Amino acid sequence: MKLNKTLIALSMVSSLPVLAAGGSKPVGDITAYGKPASEHTIQANHTFAESLDFADVDAFANNDKGLIVPLTDETRKSLSDRFSHLHKGQSIAANAPDTVNPSLWRQAQLNHSADGLYQVREGIYQVRGTDLSSASFIRSENGWIVYDVLLTQEAMAASLDFFLDNVPEGGDLPVVAMIYSHSHADHFGGSRAIKERFPDVKVYAPHGFIKETVDENVLAGNAMSRRTAYQYGSTLGKASETGAIDAALANGLSQGMITLVAPDETFPSGEDQKFYSATIDGLEIVFMDTAGTEAPSGSAAYIPSMNALWTGEMMYHGMHNIYTLRGAKVRDALKWSKDINAMINAWGGDIEYLFGSHSSPIWGNENINEFMKLQRDNYGFVHNQTLRLANNGMVMQDIGAKITDELPESIRQAWHTNGYHGTYSHNARAVYNMYLGYFDMNPANLNPLPVKEEAEKFVEYMGGADAVVKKAKQDFSEGHYRFVSTALNKVVIAQPDHLEARKLLADSFEQQGYQAEGAGWRNIFLTGAQELRIGTMPGAPKTASPDVLSEMTVTNLLDYLAVQVVAKEADKVPFTMNIAVPDIDEKHFIEMSNGNLSNIEVSDFGQSADATLSINKTDLTKILLGETTMADLLKSGQANIEGNVEVLNKLQSVSVRFDDKFEIVPRPEEGQKVDAQLYGPVKSTQ
Repeated sequence: MKLNKTLIALSMVSSLPVLAAGGSKPVGDITAYGKPASEHTIQANHTFAESLDFADVDAFANNDKGLIVPLTDETRKSLSDRFSHLHKGQSIAANAPDTVNPSLWRQAQLNHSADGLYQVREGIYQVRGTDLSSASFIRSENGWIVYDVLLTQEAMAASLDFFLDNVPEGGDLPVVAMIYSHSHADHFGGSRAIKERFPDVKVYAPHGFIKETVDENVLAGNAMSRRTAYQYGSTLGKASETGAIDAALANGLSQGMITLVAPDETFPSGEDQKFYSATIDGLEIVFMDTAGTEAPSGSAAYIPSMNALWTGEMMYHGMHNIYTLRGAKVRDALKWSKDINAMINAWGGDIEYLFGSHSSPIWGNENINEFMKLQRDNYGFVHNQTLRLANNGMVMQDIGAKITDELPESIRQAWHTNGYHGTYSHNARAVYNMYLGYFDMNPANLNPLPVKEEAEKFVEYMGGADAVVKKAKQDFSEGHYRFVSTALNKVVIAQPDHLEARKLLADSFEQQGYQAEGAGWRNIFLTGAQELRIGTMPGAPKTASPDVLSEMTVTNLLDYLAVQVVAKEADKVPFTMNIAVPDIDEKHFIEMSNGNLSNIEVSDFGQSADATLSINKTDLTKILLGETTMADLLKSGQANIEGNVEVLNKLQSVSVRFDDKFEIVPRPEEGQKVDAQLYGPVKSTQ
């Protein structure tokens, strides 16, 4: 019996993206050289710079405070090598190139100056500058507790070695516990490095951690992975003044393998117990559940004996995403604000040290309370003012354009409330969407034409592509890049071979990227320009790993399988199947009916089925990783199928494999590239 395709092998690709953070694949061997900033972009950036208080260097001082030893070249190479030729830290923070928003440039220098082993206070240390996140080490009775373990195994292994070699005390002690702040990969992806060095380490995580880690991006994982490449500028290559310069939380992502060691213990749900006190290796820690804020599973923690609050990713030196541009469920801005308020209420009178997964710590009770209140009020502002405007009839698109005009001066003047990761514009639209959805109740927007048909009619109404391009050139010369992009996007969708329109649309994206304060906005604009000009380049994220895939439930896999079924075709091939998974003692029943593939875990096979497949969960994981095939498993007897094996052929005939490089902007066909000379091999800028 030959079965080249099977139930699971059909449904999954080895690069299945199941994580919330960006990828770990090396960047492409190019640099985005880009065009110069236009006179309008230069003026816009200079005007913006005039509103910024570059004399306020407190964040740089905090970042330098407690430095024990700078990173070695070997320790920092997975991240800083891509940025060290461009960034120098505070000395150039106020001297942004014309092609970079001056606020974002300062943030990039601040992030770049995180570079070493730091002491937060006696018994608390951080390694910063090796990854998107930082690793925190807390002294316990018999060793060290490590809080958050970076994105990749390689970065964490280097950080661990560096810490143990340079920490002033206890470098010969083991890591006895590992704690994950929340369910995003840059906080657990390096866990295998700790586990391999210290096999007895005990792992802790917030309520629902495994479910949310695995679930968050599975069903829409292919789309999310593709979009992540845009948000992080993954295909733009080495950092440059006209390319990627920062990732808001740090300069960028480390490169390597994302891993996951499952927790031994999870904390209670906030619905049952908001605060939970635990003693871990003799150290009392009070955990606060923060699920539904920055992540669907998360916690903050207070260490009473040290007067230290660890906030995870609830706070950093900037505003976070209420909606993340790569795609995820909208987060609750009101709960975010209220949870920060709960921290202030619980510990504000005692706290002397505040530290987290990104950015530098803050010292001193007064400074910390001021920082936390501004962070609290920033998320409260976005929530409350969005709903105020919406309740007065303002629609989502207009709120996105209006919200920054509503900023109180106290928030506007604070560096750490700026929209480097989550801009006010897209966060306000997220709040609107959470409460009211995407529809603004204008009948004209209720049933629009499909994108291409709509674009063709717009171009026709506007007098044809050449007429639009003529008007767009005039608007471009006057700096109206936003509407130029709107108009020319219609032209290029309707007529992808109109090279003049393609070239000018890319130029308009590029200038908006140069003006963007948000790192994600800059990367998205510049990646869009790149793909319009030369197509999709290498460097897209790939986040699957044996550790992560092994934590996916069979139900996860079957749910993902269902979204690959073409309903109109599947309606013609109904079937049923039992699936036995003996190594985890599970049984599942799937049914194809009315074009839909449903599944349910059952206690026994009480229903008759067309076929029964028996396969171990460990073997399913190996199939996903490309380490074996169903045919090999059947041949060796490790898997077995009884009944009508035609159900597998039926499933194959109505299932699709997703394109992991699907088109976002119209890519050029062969011979239609424009301005290709702007992208080439990495050049030294020193």
